[in-house]
Amino acid sequence: MTAHSQALRAYGQASTPTRTPRGVEYEVFARITRRLVAAARRDRRSGFPEIARAVQDNRQLWTILAADVAGEGNTLPKELRARIFYLAEFTFAHSRKVLNDKGDLKPLIEVNTAIMRGLRAGGPGA
Repeated sequence: MTAHSQALRAYGQASTPTRTPRGVEYEVFARITRRLVAAARRDRRSGFPEIARAVQDNRQLWTILAADVAGEGNTLPKELRARIFYLAEFTFAHSRKVLNDKGDLKPLIEVNTAIMRGLRAGGPGA
């Protein structure tokens, strides 16, 4: 093996691609949304622990987002920050309905999916 081929093997390609903050956000949304979808397929009685865990994970994600967009250091446009905060409030209210057996998971899944589309498209703040 020549020095050139050794260098190519060692430095030619990164073993893991660099992930952008937007890409990381997308992956977190995708993981939690998959859990919501899986929980939505479960029977409400026997699957309630899985449903509750998925809803709680989703609420934690939205709590972090709400705190981030409410912070002074957030550089997103003010209108977008307000929309994200509103979606967080909706998510909290609808999550309570789901946990009280007065709502289903579909609206939470739809909100997350819309956010994922925005992250993938590279909308405002990209």
